[in-house]
Amino acid sequence: MPAHSSFDYAIIRVVPRVEREEFINVGVVLFCTTQRFLGARVEVDEARLKALAPDIDLETVRCHLDSFQRVCVGGKGSGPIGQLPQKERWHWLVAPRSTMLQTGPVHSGLSQEPQAALEHLLDTVVRLKRAS
Repeated sequence: MPAHSSFDYAIIRVVPRVEREEFINVGVVLFCTTQRFLGARVEVDEARLKALAPDIDLETVRCHLDSFQRVCVGGKGSGPIGQLPQKERWHWLVAPRSTMLQTGPVHSGLSQEPQAALEHLLDTVVRLKRAS
């Protein structure tokens, strides 16, 4: 059985009007140094986002959210930030910013499989549990 590795993660938020400080969680970015893993998963609940900001441009939001995933993957097509070492990309992704897309505070955890932890976090903090 593989050993548990520590990881850090942050929630990706859409903040349609920064001055109102209202947001919707739309994704998670996770970094595990020991397993050389940097990944992001994004799911936008369009109905919830439109309820908060009826005039939001969903296509623009999606385009900017895609950049999180491109930077995580790195390499060609990921822009100058995507060319940085993995740890520097992580720090850039979670750096505080005052824009429509923000990351929350960085938290830590333990997991044997970072991809599974990423999916679990998406389930826990992004997806709504719907009553049957």
